[in-house]
Amino acid sequence: MGTVTSEPKTAGSPPPDDGRGPATRRRTRPTGLYGPLLAFLVTAGAFCAAWVARGTFPFGNTGRALNDQANQYVPFHRALWDLVHGQAAGDVLFTWRGGFGQQFLSDYYTYLGNPFSWPAVLVPREHVDLAVFAITPITMGTAAALMTVYLGKLQSGPWWQRGVLGATYGLCGWALSDASYIPMWLWGLVALPLLGIAVEWCLEGRRWPGVALLVSLAWFGNFYTAMMATMAACVLLAVRLITLDLTGAQRLRALARAATATVTGILLTLPLLLPSFLSSGAAQPTKAAAFDPVRIEIFLAGMLPATHLWGGRPRLYVASLGLILAGAFLFNTAIAKRTRLVWAAATLLVVVSFQFPPTQYVWHGLAVPNGNPYREAFVFSGMVVVLAWLSLANRPRPLHLALAAALLVVAAFVLRRTDDFGGWTWPAVLGGGSLSLLALVLLGLGQGHGQGPGPGHGHGLGSRLGLGEKRRFLVPVAAALMVAVVFAESTAAAANADARRARERWAKPAATSSQSIANHFEAVRGVDGWPAHRTDSGAPQTSYNDALALRAEGPQYYSSYLPAATYQALEPLGYGWKNDGRTFFGADNPVLDAIFSIGARVRPGTAPDSWTATTFAAPPLVTLRSTPYASPNPADSVWAHQENVLGATVYRVPEVRRGGTPTAQTYTAQCAPGSAAFWYSPELYGSLAHGSARRPLEDRMSGVLPLGPVPASGAVEVTVDTRTADATAGAHPIGCLDRTALDARIRDLTATGATSVDTGGHTIEATLPRGASGTAVLAMTNVPGWQCSAPIRPFHGLVALDIAPGTSKVSCTFTPKGLTPGLAAAALALLTLISVTTTTYVRRRREKNA
Repeated sequence: MGTVTSEPKTAGSPPPDDGRGPATRRRTRPTGLYGPLLAFLVTAGAFCAAWVARGTFPFGNTGRALNDQANQYVPFHRALWDLVHGQAAGDVLFTWRGGFGQQFLSDYYTYLGNPFSWPAVLVPREHVDLAVFAITPITMGTAAALMTVYLGKLQSGPWWQRGVLGATYGLCGWALSDASYIPMWLWGLVALPLLGIAVEWCLEGRRWPGVALLVSLAWFGNFYTAMMATMAACVLLAVRLITLDLTGAQRLRALARAATATVTGILLTLPLLLPSFLSSGAAQPTKAAAFDPVRIEIFLAGMLPATHLWGGRPRLYVASLGLILAGAFLFNTAIAKRTRLVWAAATLLVVVSFQFPPTQYVWHGLAVPNGNPYREAFVFSGMVVVLAWLSLANRPRPLHLALAAALLVVAAFVLRRTDDFGGWTWPAVLGGGSLSLLALVLLGLGQGHGQGPGPGHGHGLGSRLGLGEKRRFLVPVAAALMVAVVFAESTAAAANADARRARERWAKPAATSSQSIANHFEAVRGVDGWPAHRTDSGAPQTSYNDALALRAEGPQYYSSYLPAATYQALEPLGYGWKNDGRTFFGADNPVLDAIFSIGARVRPGTAPDSWTATTFAAPPLVTLRSTPYASPNPADSVWAHQENVLGATVYRVPEVRRGGTPTAQTYTAQCAPGSAAFWYSPELYGSLAHGSARRPLEDRMSGVLPLGPVPASGAVEVTVDTRTADATAGAHPIGCLDRTALDARIRDLTATGATSVDTGGHTIEATLPRGASGTAVLAMTNVPGWQCSAPIRPFHGLVALDIAPGTSKVSCTFTPKGLTPGLAAAALALLTLISVTTTTYVRRRREKNA
């Protein structure tokens, strides 16, 4: 497509295939893969080289899994492995592993939507973490390859030049830092050039079904970053409509094609998109802070190559080669003035929009970003690479290149006092910038007449000096130097990002493979009894999603979609939690085990890296309650809440005397000798000492903790060293469990409960004893989507059904909210796609035969 012209010309309307005939296309088609392949290899290679340089697993002992990569992405990919290999307790709609049963479709879409997640199911389960780590370089390389293709559609030029600049996009600062450990975000890096290609097809007036499929592919991978890429594609479309010589009718047709194809493509994803949207609305709310833009010097510093500032700062840079070329874009008179002004203005407006709250909310789908607020930074990097390519393809003058390089150095000098400035920024600016400038000058010296953007346009330095034909050997030298400088600078930038990020507490790498994890997994497998009973994988946890990772069925679960209903059911019972209630931990408490049919538990063994499992009696998943029950213990205590769900009095809640100091608090109480004492203090952070044992207290994360058996004296004495200001353990931190009463209640629930329970992927059916009556309580939280054989009634946040006389079975089926209308919309979109494709094919056949 003709997109950019020399100054004396006007921007002509795009020919359908760059003016090449069929014979030409056949001859050149094999070389069409060289540029994307180069971009892929440079991008993936540079990122992996940074792993090697840092000694990161599997190339060393430094952990690779950061934050949610360890807590969510690796466990969810292990759950995907189980699902594909028929070893999952659940299906793609629902999982019984974690959170006592949770929807899975939205989690699949959000955490496993990247198509490169699927190779993880091809490796042994113990190596799934390596497959997850490999998603990053593969996705980045794919994005670079697609950007190379997109650049060629904007303007033709040497494949290796497009490949090198495509690599600068795949290795942009956002990809090397913020998204490097988040596989689903990285799909947005792919989506941007993918949608750019779709824009070009709309302008060419062809391949409407292909446009719809590209949009669908972008949104299937990850709706969050695909939404940002779609907004960026709207900018690209607007720029192209302004800069191309098109009639009003042509512009309207292009807009119509883009709009209808986009709607159709998004509708195809609605079976995933709509349930996820509704699950998000039903999720436990978070306390996301309002967007607070960083200071201007920090924002600008984020554009310098290899820069990584502390915290959630913007990472806006590309390699110095791309920055120098983009800086020379405005001065390049070989490009039509209108084209230069429009592209520059669009790029400026995009980056400025990152600093204003209203436009930031638009970029994030009218939501407040929780975490790093500059998640759309890759859009700016992509537009910078486009400017760089249009500049390079039109032979920038050496003076303009030198001026752009000088501006880069001046910017680094002016911004050198920015908070946390340092690392590899100066080496990248001076070393990378100098070598990039040298490569571009050598390229200009080596290029002769007839190599410019059009016939007779020799804008290279060699053309002006008459040295082009004599210095052709400089072109491969320049090519090798450009590839080398981008590779080396990006490797240093990636290693620098890892090293500087590791200073932050949240970024401490966590193990995802070890002998302890392997032994833990085997211990859980050894006592698996689902659905006769649940298994709790115990503590300490390796990840927040241990239940998924280790094939257990405990409460451990971490998801952005964890329902408010689950939080409201589990929090009053004393389960630990964090992340505003979207993460739940286990609790070693026999009453909670009885409530949720936990009949096996795993604990650390005495030997290093060992785990031991124990089994014990537990009621079935479905139990019956014949009469109402209200605990006689203090109604606001966690012990009363547990008893109300269990349906029996099993605790004695003693009066507690508090002493000591605000930072060293003492608590004493009197319990029945031989009972088991438990502790609950969700407001205290520090450490707890009882007898000779000391354990950490992590406020709400700790949940109910076992203190051990009460001695013959009946005295329970606890000392808490805390750093929490003005906080105490509350009025009733100690509960004393009568184990005999609990055992009796377990026997009663077992005798009157379901005689058999069968669970499917997203169904549960229980056979009741003859003459059953009262209320059937299912040991699962009442998350949105359950439909049962009788109306669901409230019961402390669990699913409960009134039993009609003569009822022998109860059953429930889980269907994610929005799935049915989503499927209907997708079917309509698919029908439209097939109809358009068929109609186009028939029309062309008729035209050919006419």
